[in-house]
Amino acid sequence: MTFLNPLLLLGLAAAAIPLIIHLFNFRRPQKIDFSSLEFLKELQKSTMQRVRIKQLLLLMLRMLAIACLALAFARPTLQSGLGSLGKRANSSMAIVIDNSRSMQLRDAQGAYLDQAKDLARALVEQTDSGDEIFIYTTNESGVNAASYNLKNLAQDAIDDIEISPASDHLSAAWMRAATEVLDASNINKEVYLISDLQERTFADSTARMGMDGVRTYLLPVGERTQNNVAITRVEVVSRIIEVGQPVRLEATLVNYGAEPIEGYVASVFLDGERVAQASEDLQPRIPKQLSFTVTPQQRGWLAGLVQIEDDAFGSDNIRHFTLHVPEERQLLIVQGEGQQTDFLELALSPELTRGRVAFQVETIQEGRLPMQRLGTYDAVILVGPRSLSSGEISSLKTYVEGGGGVLFFPGEGAIAQDYNGFLSALGGGKFSGFSGSKTSNQPIASFDRVDLEHPLFEGVFDQQQGFRQQISVEDPLIYYVMNYSPARGAENTLIALSNGFPFLQEVRSGNGGIFLLGVAPDLQWSDLPQRGLFIPLIYRCMYYLSSNDGGVTDQFVIGAPGEIRLSGLAETASASLVAPDGEEIVPEQRKLLGATLLELDETAQTPGIYDVRSGDSQVRTVALNLDVRESDLSRLASDVAVDQLAGEAGAEVRLLDTAAAGDVSRAMELLQEERTGVELWNVFLLLALIFLVAEMLVAKQWRPEAVPA
Repeated sequence: MTFLNPLLLLGLAAAAIPLIIHLFNFRRPQKIDFSSLEFLKELQKSTMQRVRIKQLLLLMLRMLAIACLALAFARPTLQSGLGSLGKRANSSMAIVIDNSRSMQLRDAQGAYLDQAKDLARALVEQTDSGDEIFIYTTNESGVNAASYNLKNLAQDAIDDIEISPASDHLSAAWMRAATEVLDASNINKEVYLISDLQERTFADSTARMGMDGVRTYLLPVGERTQNNVAITRVEVVSRIIEVGQPVRLEATLVNYGAEPIEGYVASVFLDGERVAQASEDLQPRIPKQLSFTVTPQQRGWLAGLVQIEDDAFGSDNIRHFTLHVPEERQLLIVQGEGQQTDFLELALSPELTRGRVAFQVETIQEGRLPMQRLGTYDAVILVGPRSLSSGEISSLKTYVEGGGGVLFFPGEGAIAQDYNGFLSALGGGKFSGFSGSKTSNQPIASFDRVDLEHPLFEGVFDQQQGFRQQISVEDPLIYYVMNYSPARGAENTLIALSNGFPFLQEVRSGNGGIFLLGVAPDLQWSDLPQRGLFIPLIYRCMYYLSSNDGGVTDQFVIGAPGEIRLSGLAETASASLVAPDGEEIVPEQRKLLGATLLELDETAQTPGIYDVRSGDSQVRTVALNLDVRESDLSRLASDVAVDQLAGEAGAEVRLLDTAAAGDVSRAMELLQEERTGVELWNVFLLLALIFLVAEMLVAKQWRPEAVPA
């Protein structure tokens, strides 16, 4: 049954009253000629017809008044052009509450999440017996709170909802809720989305399902976009981390507000102590890098964070990182056939390190290389291996790509095919023999240029004076050198020789890399082992290669998948994560060649520093931070949000502007009108009164007429 607009009905009824009165306002005949019998018969007939019409009109008005009274008691409604009489059918209702980080913001009505929970409670209170209620949040696990109209359970579930640092997109939660109600048995299937309309929450491009049969309502909370400054990245620039040595950090800040900020301050803390501070002017939405210099004062895994000034959105005012200053470095020297390692072992001995770092050195013959678990070493030194088998090449490739470092010295009896196979596996160039003679004392090349910008030389040479001026007395005499031609991959010539070949070449592969030295640590190749440059160069190469993560552990995102590669664990050993609050998390893990791989998921929910432990031993620390996309608090306009949701799912989404309603009660009135329709009982009651008044006026205007005899 389709109802007319109530105002139109009222207008038609009001216009009908004077018309009805006019129809009955007939002029009485002033003179009657009784001389004509025919005239008397016609007059009698006309009078009887008027009497019947008047009686019928009175009867019609009385019947309309009674009908309108009956309809008023039936409480009809008007909903999107479709009215319904009587009580609505049972419903299956899913309420999706956005509990992402932005919902902790506040406005005049309080915290956004509290407003959302108030709306959800009011929705639950409107349910009837037989309705099903499902409560969902935007974190992936969600909550199936209650069913079969268990209001108290639904209310308890709503009360328990808290901000989640690992929230999913709103549309993904909508799909989960829609799937639930589509499988329900009730006729009415409804989904209510309560969100602050943060633009990031709607940025989802996953495939959509059909939404036929599900009515969706969007209920916004919050009234404005708030300014925010966020730390989006922390990077350790220095590759060599050592006690008492300066370490350079960079932090990226973004001003998501509309106005520039002058002199914004950021601070660096290590193990809870402020160690550096910097300030910068921030333009709207332009990333700005701040540089810091810190000096570690102890060894081990150091917990660090960068902190900025407080603002309305405090979750991204801290970004965690870790520094690793090894207490000792495990080194493996692989001695090729007939090669000398005396100078290397002496340079790395405890007598010469003087407490700066403890190198634990193990020396083996090249024939034992296939039997070694390379993952237990921080760096590997290959001293002139004669040959490298395919298995050894594969093992070294896996080690380097997993984050290991290799220092490679050539050997005179090298098999070019094996060397090139090893270099090719790592994306390196080509070995093509040697230049010079080991039996001659005539130098064939000298240092030509040095990449002073490389972290290996950071803080070693004064760039203003230049490399040549400082080490002219240390420039080694080179008699015999490897001919190496770099590839076009991830390579960098750190020291070039005057003959065009590199003296020190870096090749990056995966998470690790190798250093190629053009000479062996042998006085027949060069007098480098007797120069003062030799020990510092070897030290820094070992520092660099054993710190291929740059001294900073991987920084993971809360709720996002990630992998932690651990080297040196026993085959039967397992690892766990210990959260800042002491909770122990055991992630999925699998064994690789020489390593254990931990797979992170959404289980870890708290930002901060996590210890990676195996048994009672701490083997690593990792930093988990908030997704940087959460920091952009830009809001979608309500109509844009509706169009985006509807367009993605091919479904009808209705907006209920609960934010503009001002309070929950008014919001529920708007919702009730949208959900069950506008009630028309009062309209029909008014129409019944109008018809009764009309009937009374018609009866008053009507005077009984004498019927001629």
